[in-house]
Amino acid sequence: MPRRQPHPIVNRRQVLQRLAIAGITLSGGYILYEYQPWLNYDRQAQNTWKSLKQESVMSAQLREIIHAATLAASGHNTQPWLFAIKENTIEIHPDYTRRLPIVDPRDRELWISLGCALENLLVAARASGYAPEVTYPDPADFIHVRLTPDTAQTSPLLAAIPLRQNTRSAYDGQTIKSDALKQVQSVPLEPGVVVRFILNPQELNTVVEYVDLGNLSQFADRAFVNELTTWIRFDRKEALATLDGLYSPCSGNPQVPRWLGKMVVGGTKPQQQADADAKKLRSSAGVVVIAAESDNKTVWVRTGQVYERLVLQMTAVEIKSAFLNQPIEVAALRGQFQNAIGLGNALPQLLIRFGYGKSMPQSLRPSVEQVLI
Repeated sequence: MPRRQPHPIVNRRQVLQRLAIAGITLSGGYILYEYQPWLNYDRQAQNTWKSLKQESVMSAQLREIIHAATLAASGHNTQPWLFAIKENTIEIHPDYTRRLPIVDPRDRELWISLGCALENLLVAARASGYAPEVTYPDPADFIHVRLTPDTAQTSPLLAAIPLRQNTRSAYDGQTIKSDALKQVQSVPLEPGVVVRFILNPQELNTVVEYVDLGNLSQFADRAFVNELTTWIRFDRKEALATLDGLYSPCSGNPQVPRWLGKMVVGGTKPQQQADADAKKLRSSAGVVVIAAESDNKTVWVRTGQVYERLVLQMTAVEIKSAFLNQPIEVAALRGQFQNAIGLGNALPQLLIRFGYGKSMPQSLRPSVEQVLI
């Protein structure tokens, strides 16, 4: 049985844009509680994201490879994965206690998240001297990776793994340097997966319109807001207790008590959120849409691999990125968005904005032992 305890079901991105007003008169007792020396978030983050070490013992190597996988991106930092080590193989299993039934009823984004973990695992495995062979999850319900000893193949993306983050703040609006953009656009894809970069202001306005529509739909849905709020970690005590979720400072927002955070998020008007995300999108250099020719677990995993590959390359050339998946998550908008941006028969899977900006605090992760079956 997995050691990690089930978490309440939840949802979505930052949304705390109005929390600045909440940084008002917190009680002296809360301030003392927040700054207790044993609640050392920075120290925990450094331990979580420390550089990978290669060991000579195989079991230690496999644990470091899994550690790299746990640093992958996931929707709302739910980290919906569990790992099993079996002789010369690693299995990646879905942790359905961490699924998002409101925003992701088909578990599409859950399997994309597992694909992100898989990509990190493959980069680390090759650097550790293994040739990985992947068996995808259709019809099985997990990813199987067979590791055969081989010559180590160090990738520049390995160093980007502990630095990658979803940077949910506004960017500086600057155009991406041509050499850096070429490196990102030349990232290899997976079978059945395509990408579309959108840099033209007119096309970006179309994307803004659909992100607006997605926000208006989602934030009018009380179940969506409740799911999202469950995954927000409003202060460091919550973040350190769960080692997952959306920690407020990672989105550039202040720490507040849960009761106050829930009140602010619950009171967010749909148009307020739409305006906030539109502003962030317009501060970006562009967006990239990852699409696929079909909808099944294998394609979703491959989508996650391409996404992680892209953002690791972005990280390597100091480009920030963040999800804005609203027009894909709202079923009624997905097909319209697909046609509006000219994807043809390819189904949109992820929407990512990117640009130059400041780094935010890193999110946390549990230990490898906590995610082992």
